[in-house]
Amino acid sequence: KKKGKGTNEKCKFNIGDRVAARFVNKPMGMLGEYALVSTEVCDVVPECLSAEGAAALVSSGTVALILGDRIREGDRVLIFGAGGGIGSHLCQLARVQGASYVAGVGRDPQRLTEKPLGCDRAIDYTAEDPFAVKEWVDDPFDVIVDLAGVWPSLVKQTSRHQSIIKSASKGGRYLTTTPDKSEYELRSVWSAMKTFLFPALWRAMCTRGGVSRYHLPKYSYVMALPSEPNVVTRTLALASESKIVPCIDEQGPFAFDTEGVRDAFRLQGSHHAKGKVVITVSKE
Repeated sequence: KKKGKGTNEKCKFNIGDRVAARFVNKPMGMLGEYALVSTEVCDVVPECLSAEGAAALVSSGTVALILGDRIREGDRVLIFGAGGGIGSHLCQLARVQGASYVAGVGRDPQRLTEKPLGCDRAIDYTAEDPFAVKEWVDDPFDVIVDLAGVWPSLVKQTSRHQSIIKSASKGGRYLTTTPDKSEYELRSVWSAMKTFLFPALWRAMCTRGGVSRYHLPKYSYVMALPSEPNVVTRTLALASESKIVPCIDEQGPFAFDTEGVRDAFRLQGSHHAKGKVVITVSKE
């Protein structure tokens, strides 16, 4: 088998292999029974993983790995949105990276402290203000990973001369993959730039070169859609080594029928999924 036109490079896949793929650029859309994808974003699924588990890992687990690469050994890490698809895998990967303390914010704090997530502490943001936890104010975090859009709340807190995260001048880092609002419409390139590009650039500049660096953490909008296969390979390898466990919401995997798909999207739209929302298109 050949990898592509005009090349002698051998394809690493064999007929009958179970393959997991990231849908990063094309094809657009979802829920197709068949799809043509580039081998650049694929890899073979280890025997220890189900198809559903592999799907959760190559979608949310890979994003978590990209974020986890920015966590350093000894870091104190706080994750907002820790119970969702990306957050559930990032809690595990923070430990793999050597974080000394991992805390999570979500609707189900008990789940966050249990295996496989294993947070040192977790709080329910509907019952307690995460920006006012005395322990965290007294010993600020090195890294906040924001999967819920809390930057405005963080800025408001630091304006009161207290913060749960170190300033950029002291090594504090703020990582996010989401704009401030979880729901938005992109009707043009201009609207996409206003939503994603301009706020991120302004915040990044202010927290690196302006006076904000002395009271706010270094802001980074992490692009989590690389096309190289390495991130897929690494994520699946970590799973085969039992260093990361796929986390799928207990209500799923959902059936590939009208009600199943509707239920899956309702859960996804609630922003309260406990792990990744997965739909089983066909049985293995």
